[in-house]
This record gives sequence, C-alpha cells and structure tokens, in this order.
Amino acid sequence: MWFLLFTLLLLDREAVLSQECAKTNVKNCNDCMVSGPNCVWCKQKNFTKHGEPDSTRCDTEQQLLNRGCEKANIIDVDSIYSIIQNDPVRGGERPTQLAPQKIQLKLRPGKPSTFKVYFMRAEGYPVDLYYLMDLSYSMKDDLHNVKTLGSKILDALNSITKNSRIGFGSFVDKTVLPYTNTHPDKLKKPCPETETSCQPAFGYQHVLDLTENGENFKNEVSRQAISGNLDAPEGGLDAIMQATVCEKDIGWRNNTRLLVYASDDGFHFAGDGKLAAILTPNDGQCHMVNKRYSKSNEMDYPSVGQVAQKLQQNNIQPIFAVTENMYSVYEELSQMIPKSAVGKLSGDSSNVVTLIKEAYNNLSSTVILEHRSLPEGLKISYNSKCSGGTNEDKGRCTNVKINEEISFDVTVTAEKCISEQSFEISVLGFTEKIIVQAQPHCTCNCDEVPDPKDCNMSGKITCGICSCEEGFVGQNCECRLGAKSEKDLVKQCQRDNSSIICSGLGDCVCGRCQCHSGDTEGKVIYGTYCECDNKNCELNNGQICGGKGACDCGKCHCQVGYEGSACQCKKSEEGCKNSRNSVCSGRGTCECNTCKCKDGYQQPFCEECPACQLPCAEYAQCAECHLQGSKDCKSQCLGSSANVTERLVSAECKHKDSTGCMIFFNMRQLDGDNIYYIEVSRRKECVEPPSIEAIVGGTIAGVALIGLLLLLLWKAVTHYQDLKEFRKFEKEKQKAKWNNADNPLFTSATTTVMNPRFTGDGK
Repeated sequence: MWFLLFTLLLLDREAVLSQECAKTNVKNCNDCMVSGPNCVWCKQKNFTKHGEPDSTRCDTEQQLLNRGCEKANIIDVDSIYSIIQNDPVRGGERPTQLAPQKIQLKLRPGKPSTFKVYFMRAEGYPVDLYYLMDLSYSMKDDLHNVKTLGSKILDALNSITKNSRIGFGSFVDKTVLPYTNTHPDKLKKPCPETETSCQPAFGYQHVLDLTENGENFKNEVSRQAISGNLDAPEGGLDAIMQATVCEKDIGWRNNTRLLVYASDDGFHFAGDGKLAAILTPNDGQCHMVNKRYSKSNEMDYPSVGQVAQKLQQNNIQPIFAVTENMYSVYEELSQMIPKSAVGKLSGDSSNVVTLIKEAYNNLSSTVILEHRSLPEGLKISYNSKCSGGTNEDKGRCTNVKINEEISFDVTVTAEKCISEQSFEISVLGFTEKIIVQAQPHCTCNCDEVPDPKDCNMSGKITCGICSCEEGFVGQNCECRLGAKSEKDLVKQCQRDNSSIICSGLGDCVCGRCQCHSGDTEGKVIYGTYCECDNKNCELNNGQICGGKGACDCGKCHCQVGYEGSACQCKKSEEGCKNSRNSVCSGRGTCECNTCKCKDGYQQPFCEECPACQLPCAEYAQCAECHLQGSKDCKSQCLGSSANVTERLVSAECKHKDSTGCMIFFNMRQLDGDNIYYIEVSRRKECVEPPSIEAIVGGTIAGVALIGLLLLLLWKAVTHYQDLKEFRKFEKEKQKAKWNNADNPLFTSATTTVMNPRFTGDGK
C-alpha cells in the first residue's frame, strides 16, 4: 500500500515537472535551460514526430528517456564553481582568517551552486580601539578616571594582541537651542560658574589619532575638560557617524576595529533636528574640519539605520559603555546594530577596562558571515558548521575559540539568466573578504558531427534542430521562400495582425499551420489557425459533453436523444408546451425541457412580452380590409386573422382609414412569430366635411372687417397727431412778449425834426 502511494506521488511530481518544461516559448536548447531547473534537452536527430514542435525536446530526463531519447543525447547544464584564489587559513604574524579569497560561479537559473568557506580566529590579530566619550558635566568623574586609565586600556588590548592602537574623541551636542544655551557667555563657558576647567560648547571633536603609544593617549585625554551644563547631551549618533565614516582622519587600519562609546544619557536621532529648525537630512558623509564636525548645526541627526549601515560597511564593532539607568535603552539599540555589545559602566567609569576586555572577547568569539552588494536575481543562503560539529542558522557561530577552524556551506542560486557580476562575502567585524564572480551558464554545448544530408541539404543541425540557410525555412528547411518573404508566409498563419501565429498551438510551415500534438492523451488540435481542439468543451459530471456527445471547436454535438450545452439533458418537449400544445408558443427553443425564449418574452412558455409594443400601424390595413368586408385580405394581414365586432370595450389600436374615418381594433398575439388575432370595431368616427359657402362668406366678411378696423385705426392716429400739433401751437402763442394791439412790424409815417436855433421863448 505504502509502496503504491509512494509510486503515485513520484509519478505526480514527474508530471508537474514535465508541465513546467512544456512551454510554447521554448524554441531551442538555450531556452530550455532557463525554463526550469529540472528541464533537459534531447539533441537526438529525428526525435520529434510529425506535427510535434521542437519544444517537445525540452522535458524532464525521465520523460525524454521514456519517449526514446538516448541518455547520451540528453543535454543538461549544471551550475558549477571554481576557486580562483585560495590561501589556506593560518595564524602567525600575517594571519589569514578567511578562505578562499576568490571564487567564480557559473549559474544556471534555478540550479544552486554550493561551496565551502573556512574561517579561523587567529591569535594576535591587530586591533584598533577608538574611545568616544561624552564630555557633559555629569561625566566629570568619568573623565578623571579615563585620564588615569588610558595606559591600562592599552595594556588590556596588548594582553589580547601584540598589535593594538588606541584613539580618543569626544562629543556634547549641537550648539543651538534648545540643545545648548546660546548666550555668548554660555557658549564660551557652558559649565556651572564654580567649575574652573571648562571648554567651549561643541558637537563632536576628534582628539587623538589611533596610536600605539599609551602615554600619548594619557597626555591628550588629560588636556580634555568637560563642556556642558548639568543637562546631559544627546548628540552621540552624530559622533558615532563621523568617527565611522572619517576613516583617514581617525586612522583606522584594515583590521579589527572597535569603537567604545561612553555616556550616561540617551541620544537624539533623525527628525529631532526639527526642534532647532534643522531640516537637512544627514547625508552619512565625512565633514571633519580641523578635527571638528563642521556640519553639526546644519544637518539633522542620523537615523539608527544609517548608523548601523555605516558601522557594518566599515567593519566597526561598537561597544556601548553606559550607566545602569541607560542600559535598557542601549540594549535595544544594540539589537538593531549587528555585532555590537553593551556593558554597564560604573558611576565613575572605573570598570571600563574590564568592560572593554569582556565585550571584545564576546564580539570576537561570535562569527557572522554576511554578503554585500548582492546582484539582482541572486539568492544566497548559509549553513554553519561550528565547533563540535554543531550547526547554527544564518551563517552564525558563537563561542569560537582562538585558532579554531569552522566552516560554512554557501549556496548561491540564480533566479534568472544573469549578466556577469560580482559581490563580496565577509565576516562581520573583520576586514578580510571573499570576492565571488557570478557568470551566466545558460547556453548548451551539443558538439554535433555535421552531416551534409541534414535538413534537406539546406541547413545544419544545432542541438538536434535545423538552422536553415538563407532562403529556406521550416522545421526541416523544407520550404523555399521564393517570391514571398518569410514575413508574408507568417502572415498567412495569423487570423489578423494582432493574433498569435497558429494560435500558439502550431508551427507555420510554408504559410500553413502545422498543429502540434495535444498535450494530453486523446487531444487533437486542428483548424486553419490551430484554433480548435476536441477537449475544450463544457463539462458535465466531470466528462466532456457529459460523455453524451463529441466536442468540436468548443461546442458539443450531442448524441441522438440528448441536448444542452454539455449534452446534459435527455431530449423532451413536454415541459415546453403551452395549453394549445405549442412548443414555447413558437417564440423560443426547448432545451433540457425548458423554454429559452426570444428577447423580451418570458418563461415558462414565451407567451408574455411586457415590454413589447403592438405593431398597430403594420396591421391597420388588415383591420380596414376586414371592416370593408373584403374577402381577400391575406396580403394585408401577413398570416394573421381578423374578426369584425359590433363594439369593443376598449381599443388598443386606432387608425385613420382611406376615407378619413378613425377605426378601432385590438390585437392578440397567437402562437408563432408576428401572428395575431385582430378584433375590429364596426363603429367608426368620421368628421363631416366643411361648408364652402360659409368659408367664402366668412372670408369676405373677415377681410371687410379687417379693412374697416384698419381705416378707423388710421383716422384715430391722424386725429391724435393733429391735436398734438394744435396744443403745441397754443403753448408757443402764450409765450409771446408783445402787446396784443401792437404790430411788431409797424413803422410810423411821422418824422420829428429838431431846430437847433429854437430857444422856446418866441424869439
């Protein structure tokens, strides 16, 4: 039983894999190699049968063997790798901790390639440690202890490795409100008045380059003074970012890099700069001028993600040495930054040496394999082989001891046929790396022996299929183009310009479609454009055409006695007959003993059509013919019958006949299409003709009356105008200035002459 079930599962899996390879876009061996990781190609001559496309050469190995392809003729391309440079891991003065150093991959899509990577934690590996300290007033005691412990920190490193260096940097916060009191006096001396040793406010400053001389560290730190009031600063992420990206200024070497961050408070991050109207995002670049961060008041704080990315890119492992009240905050921060550690700093930093030593041991004993710049289309996974034969996930091993060799299985898979690219694999916190060159491996190398008889002597065989000479086309180069171009021949295999050649189910051979064999047993593809088959019809009870008919180009042709779109019904009309024994009232078809009515008519018998309008105008002549008593009205009635009655209760149709009278009739549809019974009312409504004499007399009288009215209107208008002029004259007359008896034009005839000598005394 179990054996049978296992066999069925294998057969089902083989069928699924075979279906994956059976793609119509596979034209050659190279296409087959990218269609699926389990697909192989048969290069055997004459392997395809008549009507089979070349794509059938692409299948699973078992399927091709079953179909008669010899194993020697099966082409399968695998993903492979080769080691270009491999210096074994070793200790000593010049240790090699990671091997190999360079690998070349040739990847076929979907087929993984797995190679081994070895790592050994070498003794005495060089270490650079940069001490980044918060110089707020609350860290006053801590600064005093760091001044005295400088040489001890370096001694602790030298106990781990003979090659160590130490540097120093400090930070406070942005020197703008609300982070710092911007009063000029407070900027010069931000400490309390009682404090004598205080330096001006600043964001971040690099104090001492990485050095092997512990005395230099002690001397430079001893010159430092606190800077800040009682409020603790929160500009630590700015300082970490600059100490990370300014590699040349700090003096980082290409070895283990540690950054010790000492503070007793939290930190600002991206977005907090808005409080000081600083809106420019942090660009993650080095802006060190005279050992100070020059863009502190111009750029926002970096985000935690930015800081984590830069630390990882520069292989710097941060150690957060913080006081107990801040431990939980930095523990959460450490979870977001790979290969980082958190330690509890005592109130005066007296335990800083022990803290650094323990944190370094924890970090260096944890090995995390990672990759950078992974090209698009590639997937990578790791399987760890840690000490004691234990396996850990995601390329991680813990508690790795010095001089202990561990290994990782690295698996790279291409999701598509990639272009040649490269990426790096490294151990987080270490500068050594592996360069991986990824190349595509998507082409076949078939190595056929040429035969001049191949391809009708008009081409050559490439991986089993013909490559035709110019002027010949076809699966076996059997078609000579002649006057027509290959494009013209292809057009003959398309229904229209937008359709697929031979519906995607055949090959165009000399302008005619040669349909493929069916992909399932018994399936036949046919038609001018291979558009038909005998399987794609409606199913009933899980069978094509219900097992009671034949499928022909998407339509079922049922056996005698069966009907329906899937031959699902026995042929019968009993359920489709109306009271008059008519099937669907002559206005539908009976399918599966149910009427399928014409548009507008309703089941069950297609008798009613609520939305249909009676064709009164078309049958008006029929009604008039019967009303006139004519015996031959067939041509007017179009197969309908009519009857004349004395009176209709209500008339649905009315029509004016040839005499001008209005006739009334009703129509009732009979079985069939456009066949009616017409019931005509004998009663007519006729309008009496008008009197000619009355019309003429009325016209004359009307004209005379209109003329008289016009004359009276003219008279009234002229009288009104005369009256208006007279009144105007009277008004002008009243305005005259002279006496009514005087004539202004009269001149007297008498002239009086005066004698100048006359004195009037008679002398």
